[in-house]
Amino acid sequence: MDSGTHLVMGIALGGLALADPVIADNSLSFTAVMAGTILGSQVPDVDTVLKLRNNAIYIRHHRGITHSIPAVLLWPIGITAILSIIFQETNILHLWLWTFLAVILHVFVDIFNAYGTQALRPFSKKWVALGVINTFDPIIFGLHCIGILLWVYGFDPVITFSIMYLIIIGYYILRFILQGAVKRAVHHAIQDEEYVIVAPTMRFFNWRVAAKSKTHYYVGRAYGRTINIYDKFEIHPIPKTPIVEKALEDHNLAAFVSFSPLYRWEISEFENGVTEVRLIDLRYRSNDRYPFVAVAHVDEDLNIVNSYTGWIYSEDKLQRKLQIGSSD
Repeated sequence: MDSGTHLVMGIALGGLALADPVIADNSLSFTAVMAGTILGSQVPDVDTVLKLRNNAIYIRHHRGITHSIPAVLLWPIGITAILSIIFQETNILHLWLWTFLAVILHVFVDIFNAYGTQALRPFSKKWVALGVINTFDPIIFGLHCIGILLWVYGFDPVITFSIMYLIIIGYYILRFILQGAVKRAVHHAIQDEEYVIVAPTMRFFNWRVAAKSKTHYYVGRAYGRTINIYDKFEIHPIPKTPIVEKALEDHNLAAFVSFSPLYRWEISEFENGVTEVRLIDLRYRSNDRYPFVAVAHVDEDLNIVNSYTGWIYSEDKLQRKLQIGSSD
């Protein structure tokens, strides 16, 4: 989820902590727990700072080790240790418990996005992405904001947030039902598909669709059970030439391939002897473009001239990113 949603989830969990008599009977403990749930709801996304280095590192590692099983165990211990120094008379066990729940909730809800997490590390580096909730879901965010406002205006936070979470659980179940209906509709529309990605958008009934058959890639949108296929690409194996193999060794393209499950390729030769190898993710079609790409320029001597990976919404901006000396 986005940072704003994680924040309101942390606040809501802090309000729900008042169901714990140890927290409800001690204002200092409540303050410490509120700080713990807010920090716990944010800390797994500390790896966002990797984007300051370059997109390749960010793509490879965002929602990776910071969302892993060891991290889920260590984050609450670290936060509790710090807060117990600041709030010396608080109950450490209960502070750790509610902070632990906040961290778990953060990682758990991220699993339901299309981006997903590597939550099974160190046992598996597989990306767990159920793809039923958009990264920012206005309904989930709005319900949390309503719950927080009701708390501010004097409603019992335990009752308020308990009801809110029951509604959200029902919402998640409904989203799974809708996604299943869309997948069945895709099967009826394409019939020979081998792999289907149905990803949510901010609009309740709108879904992104990307599918692969033995011979073609399909990209489209679904509104309810109505499937509109916008693009159809014939599948061709990427050439195994020295230039292509060199391009695929580049850190930007390697990061892209490690993250993208469905992409096509384009190879262009320029007059100056440079060859461009471009990989295009098919999951994120927007305004007739595919903004998530990885590009490498390789010269005749098999040197990487420049490369880039990331979300680009215009060809001009991509070419500027690909100037020699680009940090990405």
